[in-house]
Amino acid sequence: MRTRTIWWDSENRAIGMIDQTLLPERLEAIEIETVEGLCEAILALRVRGAPALGAAGAYGVALAAARSAATDPAALLQEVQRAAEIIRAARPTAVNLSWGVDRVLRALDKIRESATSDADEIRAAALAEAESIAEEDLAINRALGNIGASLLEDGDVVLTHCNAGRLACVGWGTALGVIRSAVAEGKQISVYSCETRPLFQGSRLTAWELSEDNIPVTLICDNMAGMAMRQGKIDKVIVGADRITKDAVFNKIGTYSIAVLAKAHGIPFYVAAPISTFDLERSEKDVEIEERDADEIRRLGNKQLAPAEVKVYNPAFDVTPLDLVTAIITERGIFRPPEMPELG
Repeated sequence: MRTRTIWWDSENRAIGMIDQTLLPERLEAIEIETVEGLCEAILALRVRGAPALGAAGAYGVALAAARSAATDPAALLQEVQRAAEIIRAARPTAVNLSWGVDRVLRALDKIRESATSDADEIRAAALAEAESIAEEDLAINRALGNIGASLLEDGDVVLTHCNAGRLACVGWGTALGVIRSAVAEGKQISVYSCETRPLFQGSRLTAWELSEDNIPVTLICDNMAGMAMRQGKIDKVIVGADRITKDAVFNKIGTYSIAVLAKAHGIPFYVAAPISTFDLERSEKDVEIEERDADEIRRLGNKQLAPAEVKVYNPAFDVTPLDLVTAIITERGIFRPPEMPELG
């Protein structure tokens, strides 16, 4: 498997990424040459996961600059700004996407202030910042994993939901990064992975990743988590996050139910996320929850699973109040709500 999930192809002036929709049947890379192609990849979940989306947003701004024919700096910056707005809107709930876009734009603002800047300098600055974000993500996830590993004991069985592994990041992973770091320390850790309906990120991606790493994994349907906890099969829960506000964690739909079950069974519920996922100026009520196509539930490939016209509610994410969270694992340390990190 590639070390990175997403990267810059300098020869073709394109974004390279693993197409996650093809897993676990095929491990293939695709090239993205346009902003429209990047938005399609984001919406189709060819690239997904908060940290990976941060890198995708950043590379998207660099792509818009690299592919523009503009020679006038002001015209180029206007094109890049328009592209940034399109990319930012692709997935509204995951904060890292807009964070990655905005960080590159801030780097370009510094270039804009220079009277001597030219279009090539703008292109180089956009790519340099995007590459920095990608490289930092690898280091951040390693640090987060090493810190979080202290919460796992030898022999622990950990339940996770969706995919917060290397595929959800540039590399290593957040929730699975904690598990990988614990295993690297010599601890015997095994995992229960919820399948994660309706798109099966847990079965297609998490079970695949852990199997590739020879970390013992047991796949369960989402509605089996409570039974596994009641039977004493689960010691800890670790999930990722797509946004953390001052009062809640936004993560893949189904996370809230698992948090409630963990609380009822006295099982620690941990969230692993980089500082870039925190959005502490907002609260739950300020965040739009993305709703996805009804056919993700009504169909499975070519197979009809429900009446074609039946009404469907298909939110991509749910909200877990902080009073259900035992601790949040970050690259800056472990925080136990209501304690939260200082941002900036």
